[in-house]
Amino acid sequence: MQFSLKNSDNKSRTGVIETSRGIIHTPAFMPVGTQGTVKAMSPEELKEIGAEIILSNTYHLYLRPGHEIIHQLGGLHKFINWSGPILTDSGGFQVYSLSSLRKITEDGVGFRSHIDGSLHFLSPEKAMEIQAMLGSDIAMTFDECTPYPAEYEYAVKSLELTTKWARRCKEFLSSLQPSAFSHQPSLFGIIQGGMYKDLRKKSLEGLMDIGFDGYAAGGLSVGEPKDEMYEIIEFLAPLMPEDRPRYLMGVGDLMDVLVAAENGFDMFDCVMPTRNARNGTLFTSRGRISIKRTEFKTDPEPLDPDCKCYTCRNYSKAYLRHLFLSKEILSMRLNTIHNLYFYLDFFRKMREAINKGTFKQFKKYWEEVWTGHSR
Repeated sequence: MQFSLKNSDNKSRTGVIETSRGIIHTPAFMPVGTQGTVKAMSPEELKEIGAEIILSNTYHLYLRPGHEIIHQLGGLHKFINWSGPILTDSGGFQVYSLSSLRKITEDGVGFRSHIDGSLHFLSPEKAMEIQAMLGSDIAMTFDECTPYPAEYEYAVKSLELTTKWARRCKEFLSSLQPSAFSHQPSLFGIIQGGMYKDLRKKSLEGLMDIGFDGYAAGGLSVGEPKDEMYEIIEFLAPLMPEDRPRYLMGVGDLMDVLVAAENGFDMFDCVMPTRNARNGTLFTSRGRISIKRTEFKTDPEPLDPDCKCYTCRNYSKAYLRHLFLSKEILSMRLNTIHNLYFYLDFFRKMREAINKGTFKQFKKYWEEVWTGHSR
């Protein structure tokens, strides 16, 4: 994997990540395909709307159908018929969310499956083995996601464990024989430290001493107030290496994205566009709308007159409302196509603004749209 910067506008920047499976233009949004599928979308549709990379999850694919099975069938790309790059999360966040079902030790995390209650153990080495066998293009180190709120002493222990695990991840991945891979992945380290700036700095420095292909900020968007999240983003981004991709994990609210991109983050993922689509909340150039509202019952207009997605080119708000209230499967499909198209188009326009040196105006415009017309 190679990363090269193209343009900058103050701290915001555009770049290109080159992988053997394709190019990713940054800032980039990664649709989330946790279980090997971006819900309601085919891989062909994702390509058509401009997705260059998708995200899948180690924890979920390990439990079902199993990384060995996927490896036997030719790797995750062949299994899901996606030829572009795939980033796999290590499973640390999913294990974190199973707080009542897990036990953390120096060696790793023991947990019970959320599917059938069976016992499992995920170590840094196991997380790397799974991602290598899946054939990930970008693998993430196994980390302990610091909860919010967290006492300082807990955050210290958490980041120290994350740093130790990161070193073990890199050492194990380097030791694997080529036969163990579906594909040789690049490896990103994950910065923890909670809401404590000194700990965030310490975590990043520890990871930089080890050396990774990219660096990710984890442990944000876990319940903390927006102002605290923004403070960490603004503090951390300038400290991260300029010549490596900067990934803000799990943050996808577009106002948060603007703040992060303004400070130099390059990669984003979130379930917001897909989950909101299934719940009838749609993103438009006029703001966020709920398609179930009575006012759309007889509305013959497209969802967003400025949008060129398949949904907006072919269907009315009245029809989309009817499908949603009728709980038709097509509702989830059409809504998801639109929301993902909107997100990917938003990122494309954001890259254009940075390249033109107009990011400040772009950010101001969208802040007015979302805060002035959201309903």
